[in-house]
Amino acid sequence: MTSPSRPTLRVGLIGYAFMGAAHSHAWRTAPRFFDLPLVPELTVLAGRDAARVTDAAGRLGWSSSETDWHRLLERDDVDLVDICSPGDTHAEMAIAALAAGKHVLCEKPLANTVAEAEAMAAAAERAAASGVRAMVGFTYRRVPAIALAARLVADGRLGEIRHVRAQYLQDWIADPAAPMSWRLQKEKAGSGALGDIGAHIVDLTQFITGQRITGVSAVLETFVRKRPLPASSGKLGGVGGEGMGEVTVDDAAVFLGRFTGGALATFEATRFALGRKNAIRIEVNGSAGSLAFDFEDMNVLHFFDGAEPAATAGFRRIVVTEPEHPYVGAWWPAGHGLGYEHGFTHQVVDLVTALAEGSQPTPSFADGLQVQRVLEAVERSAAARSTWTDIPT
Repeated sequence: MTSPSRPTLRVGLIGYAFMGAAHSHAWRTAPRFFDLPLVPELTVLAGRDAARVTDAAGRLGWSSSETDWHRLLERDDVDLVDICSPGDTHAEMAIAALAAGKHVLCEKPLANTVAEAEAMAAAAERAAASGVRAMVGFTYRRVPAIALAARLVADGRLGEIRHVRAQYLQDWIADPAAPMSWRLQKEKAGSGALGDIGAHIVDLTQFITGQRITGVSAVLETFVRKRPLPASSGKLGGVGGEGMGEVTVDDAAVFLGRFTGGALATFEATRFALGRKNAIRIEVNGSAGSLAFDFEDMNVLHFFDGAEPAATAGFRRIVVTEPEHPYVGAWWPAGHGLGYEHGFTHQVVDLVTALAEGSQPTPSFADGLQVQRVLEAVERSAAARSTWTDIPT
């Protein structure tokens, strides 16, 4: 698939579980549907368990495997490092990869703390001076309906933004008998629903509106404070002993916010909304129109044009599958919807294109740092039971 005019981009991926599989699919698929200026080459997959990472490399299409991520950075046949490991590893891995001259794609949230995110953003800024780029993986930006929403706002179709409502609702740990996982340990995940899924709606609302959240007032809650340890191991990460493990993160986050343009915002992130599997709900109201989106109907965007006569005005259901819509022209005929995995493919397309152009891919590590500052402000507000917490710029 390579040619002198289309050189390769040799990729090393760290992590082979849920996100690793999604990223692997994207790296394999992108050059087969999009005319990329660089052709991704799935060079090496890294993971700690030799047998499992070898098996995963074969299943997911990687040419080789490593059990030590440091070894991956030492390899001359790796141009870009894709980090899909838990949040407590992001800073060390990303900073080391950038120092080694490797481009970096790092899953969200960027880090577990603002201090880590600041160090990562500084490392990315230093690396950029040598043409080495870094990007954080907020893939929902690449859902065509979301990208269309951002385009409508940028084109002024909503006028002055006044209200933003955002929810991310799941139910995968609503059962108190659901076992412990690393996502329920603060030392591994940083936070719970707030960082895992709340980070997405923080990023999405800022992306759609083109504005920044300036302050928050928040409440966090942990509904189930102890969970059974996985039967297979008897312990998990930093949680030892038999029987039950302590949940040290939030199960749900609710907070108010304000945007730089003055809009009022409400946010809710929970993994206890029974019946909601992956409901990302965004509504934006402006002086000239409104839009609404729900990921559980991800190929549809609802748009209200305030200029329409009252007698016929109403929300318009736009099926976002036309070739004129963002990303869609490379896929199927109109009316044939896309799925969850396509956002990761579009992320690869945008990243590879930016690298070939020598431009900064977005969202950058600086963007990821800004999201981290919002998450940290939410935690501070909830801990202090304060009425308002400003977010530093």
